[in-house]
Amino acid sequence: MLVVILMGSKGDLDHAKKIAHTLEKFEVPYVMRVASAHKIPLKVLEIIKEYEEKDVVYITIAGRSNALSGFTDANTTKPVIACPPYSERFGGVDIFSTLRMPSGVAPLTILEPEEAALAAVKILAMKYENLKEKIKKYHEEKRKEIEKADEEVRSNG
Repeated sequence: MLVVILMGSKGDLDHAKKIAHTLEKFEVPYVMRVASAHKIPLKVLEIIKEYEEKDVVYITIAGRSNALSGFTDANTTKPVIACPPYSERFGGVDIFSTLRMPSGVAPLTILEPEEAALAAVKILAMKYENLKEKIKKYHEEKRKEIEKADEEVRSNG
């Protein structure tokens, strides 16, 4: 089992680290790689080929014109989760390059790094039973956070 965090450039590293942090909480192994579908598409293909025989989920990180997510998805049978970093530069409209994919290309799009990692863990949990219990525990912790917040608001209201 493995999550491949594939970045379009090293500039995406901070975003990737947020994903990695959540994967570490679930004790899910991951690797970080850098390759651009626009600049070195053959390198992306090499990376995909390297992991094709493993139980892997790809999380792709690319902004602007996000060819990486669609290109990766079109060249693997494995799940691909696009997690593009938000950019103020274009007022967020560059997200459309991630949301609008051609027919036959279907990467999932999740904007928040923690949730992208969680989705990858849930996909892997379909095969790895130990992850199911970790997800249940995670959900329970989130429920407790909300219950605590509700209690605090009611008490101070």
